[in-house]
Amino acid sequence: MLFEEMGLSPEILRGIEDLGFEKATPIQEKVIPFLLEKDRDLIGLAQTGTGKTAAFGLPKLERIEISLNKPQLVILSPTRELCLQITRDLENFGKYLDGLRIVPVYGGADISKQISSLKQGAHVVVATPGRIHDLVRRNRIDLSSVSTVVMDEADEMLKMGFREDLDAILAVTPATKNTLLFSATMSSEISAITGNYMNNPAEIVVGQKNSGAENVSHIYHMVHARDRYEALKRVVDFYPDMYAIVFCRTRQETKDVAAQLMRDGYNADALHGDLSQAQRDFVMKKFREKTLSVLVGTDVAARGLDVNNLTHVINYNLPDDLEVYTHRSGRTGRAGKEGMAISIINMKERGHIAQIEKFIKKKILFSQVPTGKEICERRLFDMIERMKNTQVDDTQMNLYIDKAYSMLEDLPKEEIIKRFVSVEFSRFLDYYKNSPDLTAGHTDHKDMNDGHRKKGRSMARIVVNIGKGKMMTKRSLIQLVSGVPGARDVEIGLIEIYRRASSIEVDSRMAKTIIKGVTGMNYGGIRIEAEENYEFTGDTSGQRKRERNDKGRDYGKRKDDKFNSGHKYSQKKRGKR
Repeated sequence: MLFEEMGLSPEILRGIEDLGFEKATPIQEKVIPFLLEKDRDLIGLAQTGTGKTAAFGLPKLERIEISLNKPQLVILSPTRELCLQITRDLENFGKYLDGLRIVPVYGGADISKQISSLKQGAHVVVATPGRIHDLVRRNRIDLSSVSTVVMDEADEMLKMGFREDLDAILAVTPATKNTLLFSATMSSEISAITGNYMNNPAEIVVGQKNSGAENVSHIYHMVHARDRYEALKRVVDFYPDMYAIVFCRTRQETKDVAAQLMRDGYNADALHGDLSQAQRDFVMKKFREKTLSVLVGTDVAARGLDVNNLTHVINYNLPDDLEVYTHRSGRTGRAGKEGMAISIINMKERGHIAQIEKFIKKKILFSQVPTGKEICERRLFDMIERMKNTQVDDTQMNLYIDKAYSMLEDLPKEEIIKRFVSVEFSRFLDYYKNSPDLTAGHTDHKDMNDGHRKKGRSMARIVVNIGKGKMMTKRSLIQLVSGVPGARDVEIGLIEIYRRASSIEVDSRMAKTIIKGVTGMNYGGIRIEAEENYEFTGDTSGQRKRERNDKGRDYGKRKDDKFNSGHKYSQKKRGKR
């Protein structure tokens, strides 16, 4: 649905248009019309990063009486960072509403300045519970005209110990107010608040209750405890464009992991409770500006962080609380973008993975820790791809290019390429030379996702025209398949990678959808072609498996010429461009 179809005022629509927004997200599409039409309490359940601020902010800004210079809308959030983010968003939404005043109040800042801002008048107050409760006790804020109280990230506020503050704040607001509660999970504590302070609330759920975000894929690596840090390094090395948060269990572990990463040359830093507010702001500024690519933090320190475009969330340790896993993974895959949650576990934690799967209603796929060879291949070809796409400034380069040509004229082209790669790439080649396999119990996972194949489930075998020759790996093939809309949680069986072809077993009910979804995708400059080859019926006898493997190898060989011709066509086409 378009925002202009919702009945919002021209002033609000201008603010939205300036931000480049046109279509509403699912939570906005459901909540905005509801709040424009009805004065009723509401519980909204949706993952973080789904646009909840606009969902409650846009319709409630419409109801502000500018002539009444008193707080009419109070928004409570768990942290300073989220408080400031909500304030910035509302200021952008309402910048064409003449006279609108929005005041943020939060801990860690000079309370006297905040009191001074409130004295000048405020229509909207965005606050952390502790600071606004302090203002109430000092009689420095008048909440008698409040018509709406919004509790954003309510589950986080309760976990942070703000229950008494919330009770006190809600108790001094008018009984006639509307109360809106937004949360990623529905806990018993939240149910208690809804029973005490909400009047017959409507409930709007996007996705399923307590479920993981739809566009986040989940995998886990299993290692021995002693190899956990080495596995983390390999994960970071395997994804060249990683922009991630690594979650640790304790402050000390956070400090240790961040220090090791920095010592090993990674752009990383730590976020934990021992930092002052100034230090915390400095680290977050570097992370938001992407000077840091990896932020290592505890759950407490990272609560309420609002950072866009995270590519990965890495669980260095699994959280004890299932709801915490939902919050962690919900920090990536925002605004419709793809994200990945990676957990590094030891063999004793396999049972906890099953519990999390049940809670988030998604499969967490087992994946081998990237090998040294896989990392080197990935980084090398990423570097080459970036080099190919680099824009050359001829004006600048012409000052030096003749000299460079003369210095290299004795070397053949092939030798220049080899030496260039060696200069740029020697660190990875040296480090991962003869590197061991870190996957614990990997002999038990020869077919890495057989454990997710349900007994008796009909499986179909899909073959694609990309193999080892174009750096296809089991992990890459899983990501291709899970990236097809509607196929993220598909059952996956045997995976085999040939030189010019690869095959993957999937739930036969999803085969056509997956074939249609991956066909036409681009992988390493080659257009993917996919087709179904045979159907697996659940027979895992040795004879059946040998027949399957022989048939797959023969099939891969027969397709070599066909796929090679497709490769030549793609090369020719790129040459013309």
